[in-house]
Amino acid sequence: MDWKSFISPDLWNDSTSILAGDENPLLCEGCEGVVVFKTSGSTGSPKWIVHEKRGLLLSAQAVNEWLQVDQNSKWGLALPIDHMGGFAILARAYQAGCGIARFEEKWQAEAFTRWVDQEHVTHTSLVPTQVHDLVQSSVTAPKSLLAVVVGGGRLPEYLGQAARDLGWPVLASYGMTEAGSQIATQPINSLKQSFDSFALQALPIWKVSSDEQGRLVLAGDALFKGYLVSEGGKMKFEPRVGQEYVTQDRVEISGNRLKPLGRTDELVKILGVLVDVGEVERRFLEISAGQFSAETFAVIAIPDERREHVLVAVFEGEIPEDCIEEYQRTAPALERFERYHRVDTFPRSSLGKVKKGELADRLKMIRPQPSNP
Repeated sequence: MDWKSFISPDLWNDSTSILAGDENPLLCEGCEGVVVFKTSGSTGSPKWIVHEKRGLLLSAQAVNEWLQVDQNSKWGLALPIDHMGGFAILARAYQAGCGIARFEEKWQAEAFTRWVDQEHVTHTSLVPTQVHDLVQSSVTAPKSLLAVVVGGGRLPEYLGQAARDLGWPVLASYGMTEAGSQIATQPINSLKQSFDSFALQALPIWKVSSDEQGRLVLAGDALFKGYLVSEGGKMKFEPRVGQEYVTQDRVEISGNRLKPLGRTDELVKILGVLVDVGEVERRFLEISAGQFSAETFAVIAIPDERREHVLVAVFEGEIPEDCIEEYQRTAPALERFERYHRVDTFPRSSLGKVKKGELADRLKMIRPQPSNP
């Protein structure tokens, strides 16, 4: 596949439809001039999300303006283009009329740093695991780099600050495939301050609010247009209903500031009390203070006849006994780990996101190691 075909005016200006990352025309009943993204998130079943090309370009324009991208800028692409995170960079480069380069090597922190320097990249997007690798390798950022948008998961405070201390201009962001990329991102001027992963501001193209359950309600012209569903052996377009999209993400909103609080499916009951699994993960990572990547640790809630659920800590690689001991000592009783377990590798998406549904299925078939009381 020639990735440069995705920054061609021929693609963005015609009525053909494509699957992200595939330059062949996509035939689907009821839609044209769209880009389709296959997504499953961390726990859900695969979905086919449909975006109009003009909506993706609207999102691209908003991000470019937020990050001060112009014709003299150069986007660096180091993410897969069959996912929104990578494909959105193609749209941004096309919309801004600026340069773009793709990192073609196997991911490795030192090689990526050399590439950014050689290509004079000014803007790029990474996931937290990649930032972790840069920090672990102690590589300093090339001088050309002005902004690194970090998405696909929360960037912990210690990791974001460590990256900035090495000169990497990391900006935390929050987005989703349904929004065509970013919804809220730290502003450029926040790079002058200490890193705060929750200092996110909604981009001007979005109207954000929350419902009675605290879920994000999103409205804007860059919102996805619907889904593709299989019917009678054919792909049929099913339009989104209404002007607003109610997500499954819990948020705290104050003016244009948005603080992600985790997904509704991360709330589980233990002895009748709601426990936030995502918050348990965040607190444990703070205790670990960078001993391992956020992508090599997960907390899984397993159904239990007596307690409703129990929390199981799962590690990819060695188990940090000292961190577990400290967490168990300081955590509220209902939020302590019932068990912990080690696996060789986590099931992951191509962006490195842990597939917690698959991981939970694995745990049901093995006997985890008991944790210390």
